[in-house]
Amino acid sequence: MRCARIIAAFLLVFATAAAAVENNTTLLVQIDPDGRYRIWHSTGATQLNEDELLALAASALPEGGEPMATSAGPAVAYDTRQGVVVALKEARGDDRLLIDRDDCGGVKVWHAGGPALLGEDDLTELMLTALPGGGKRIPVGKQVARGYSTRLGVIVLLWKPTGR
Repeated sequence: MRCARIIAAFLLVFATAAAAVENNTTLLVQIDPDGRYRIWHSTGATQLNEDELLALAASALPEGGEPMATSAGPAVAYDTRQGVVVALKEARGDDRLLIDRDDCGGVKVWHAGGPALLGEDDLTELMLTALPGGGKRIPVGKQVARGYSTRLGVIVLLWKPTGR
């Protein structure tokens, strides 16, 4: 009987965690020089392997590095104030990638292509309230958002709260 309770508890925790992951969206918000918001998505259609990403990052120049052949077609890397941006000429929709490195050297890719999930007012409030450990929770329709300030901009976690 005790074993059955443990298994049931494990399944409940696993099901809750899976539902939470499905309801989460992560965005990176940056401010362009003209004052507009640039939104990067944590997932996207264009996928490059880590070797391609590292080679592109190493070739990045402010005016654009040498064009490189990749699995997604020709790419050029630009070293910008916001980070290394990869332009993919043949990609449709998701034609720009932002390469980020975490503190342990891992590669994170942010994608330009994706739906507009937040309005201008929501973005402004998230940018103003973002803190390194997470700003205040902002209601956005049926979802909730929180901004985390980072060296690249503000990472926004958007999720649907679960009832208790």
